[in-house]
This record gives sequence, structure tokens and C-alpha cells, in this order.
Amino acid sequence: MSKPNIHVAIALLFHQNKVLVGWREAKQHQGNKHEFPGGKVEAGETPVDACRREVFEEVGIGIQHWHAFDIICHEYDDVIVNLHIFQAAVPAALLKDIQVPWTWFSRPQLLELNFPQANRAIVQRLVWQQAIKVSEDLKHLANLPKQKLLYWRVEPNAACKVELSEYCIEQLGQVIVNLELWKQLNTIQQHAIAAIHLKQSQLMQLQKGDLKVGQRYIAACHDIVSAQHAQQIGCEAILLSPVLVTTTHHDATPLGWEKFQQIAEFVDIPVFALGGLTQDDLTTAEQHHAYGIAGVRFI
Repeated sequence: MSKPNIHVAIALLFHQNKVLVGWREAKQHQGNKHEFPGGKVEAGETPVDACRREVFEEVGIGIQHWHAFDIICHEYDDVIVNLHIFQAAVPAALLKDIQVPWTWFSRPQLLELNFPQANRAIVQRLVWQQAIKVSEDLKHLANLPKQKLLYWRVEPNAACKVELSEYCIEQLGQVIVNLELWKQLNTIQQHAIAAIHLKQSQLMQLQKGDLKVGQRYIAACHDIVSAQHAQQIGCEAILLSPVLVTTTHHDATPLGWEKFQQIAEFVDIPVFALGGLTQDDLTTAEQHHAYGIAGVRFI
């Protein structure tokens, strides 16, 4: 007998670097586990409409604008589920309307929760490493700790593709490359890459719906307008710079920590501080609403 094949809409709700999570009762399928809001797509309903309806019914808030996050198919012993996943930020004005027992968790805290197996890939994508090494030398990847990422900042050419091919798929999962280089990679490499980097000039040319579903995007931003635009089109993180005076961009006016925090608090996705930092600045960055740090001079 064939297994039931169902379609489920899943909502990832963000606010100030936190994600909304609930609890599945024991009587439910995959019960006694944490869960994201969502439910079965009904007949005649689109996945995004189901997502919108489930969030209103379960959480108590109405969110109109959603970004497609991913589609995941997972086979359990008794059923095949197709997860249609969407993401959205929750405005501060709606926080008071969120029903019990939905709770906000920081992204790192998600790793400590017990989610159904089908949701584990979602959790892994939501939790970014806290440090990003910026370098033109891919050889740093060989000794890169698992808790860090490498943004390979190079101009794309044929040699780049060859150099990337020397690394295994697992290692590529720690590499960020710019959009232009990503376009030149094969499908396997594209899927394995940790994230696609967008320069601010590239970012501002894109609109909602332009990003490829299932890929993580991290955008370089230098002001509140670009940061807001990155979130609005569905980017999952931001590199905000320069925070301090840098040797590589000494003509650029630094934001300083106060202005950095003002911008970081304006968006609901992870913001990495970049520019003039060392590994010792992580605590300071976190105190100013950064998710993590990025730079050339550490790791």
C-alpha cells in the first residue's frame, strides 16, 4: 500500500533575530516535539494561502507578505510530507497578539530543540555561524573551524571554478561566493555553497521574487535603506560595513557602533558587523545587536 502524500505549509516568523516556535501535542503526528507554525494545504488552496491562514488561526496574527524559503520532501515510515516553507518578519505592533504557547527563540537555541526530522534541514539553514572570514585565498578553507564561514572575495573567472572543484561538498558548505561566481558553478556546487553574496549594487537591482528559492543570500549593506531592501526581497543575512576604520577601505566613513546598532535593530534577520574588526570584537558586536562578525584579520 502506498503511503499518503501530503502537502504542508510551514511559516518561519522572525523578529529581532528570533524565530517563533511552538510545541506539538502527543496526539499529533510527530507529537511531543517543537514545531514551526503551519499545517496541511487544503483542496483548492495555494501553499502560501495555507501558510497565511494557518498563521492567523494558530498564532493569531495576519501576515500578508511572504517570501518563499524552500520546498522539502521528506518520507516518514507512515507518510510522505512535502513542506512548502515561507518566511516573514513580524512587526512590533503584532507581538501582543501572538497566542500562547508560541515562543520566541534565538537562532542558536533552535539547535537545542527537538524538531521533527523533516524540519532539521530548516533549522540548520536558520542558524548561521557567528564568524565569517573574508579572504581572496581559498586555501584558508582547509583549516577553517566548523563554526566559521569563509567569504571567498574574488573576481569570477574559469580558474575559480577549477579551484572550487578541488574541495568536497562538505567543505563548500562553509563557503560564501558572490552572485556572479555562483552563476558559473555547476548545479551540485551551487546547491552546496553556504550562501550567495550580493554586493550592495547587485542587491539594489533585485526585487521580491528575484532570489532563487532554496538558496541562502547574504547582502553587503552600508546604510539603512539597503538593509531594509535586503530583508524586503528575502535575503537571510546582512554584512553591514564599515563599522570601524579599515586598512582596505580607509576612505570610507565608518558607521561606528551606535549607528551600526540603529540599523541592525531596524531589521529582523542576522546582521554581521564588518570593517576593522578582530575576533576579540565579537562580544562588543553582540552588545550592539550583531548576530556575528566578519573580517579579513581573524581566523
